[in-house]
Amino acid sequence: MLNADDYVRKLVPAKDFDFEVGDTVDVHVRIVEGDKTRIQIFNGIVIRDRGRGTRRAITVRRVVQGEGVERMFPLSSPTVVAVKTKKKGKIRRARLYYLRDKVGKATKVSERRWTKSGEEGAEAAAVPADAAPQPAAEPAKAPAKA
Repeated sequence: MLNADDYVRKLVPAKDFDFEVGDTVDVHVRIVEGDKTRIQIFNGIVIRDRGRGTRRAITVRRVVQGEGVERMFPLSSPTVVAVKTKKKGKIRRARLYYLRDKVGKATKVSERRWTKSGEEGAEAAAVPADAAPQPAAEPAKAPAKA
């Protein structure tokens, strides 16, 4: 006999999302208006990630015309089409409820930067990706004595 979790796991395909709390994301949501459906994008900062598996849900916050708007998205819902990460946030909290009290530029979360080797925090070198490495210059030879 199947319990509710097993039943939902069989019906709902597994979605794999690559984001964390503090990231700026675009949530693509399927909207039904009459007999038409369209995709609407809700962008904002993930302030909470709760649950695991089919019960996983995120809370995304953004400010529209000076008013804070928060929406909860159950990730196993068929209305959530995709979640795309725009920026990785550098935070030290699991819940970002303190952003509710901030105003203006104080609501910004600093961006996490990565180097090519994957280490966090170091600045990437200012070398273009298509630049070929230059060979080491050979030392100048001294003139031969006669």
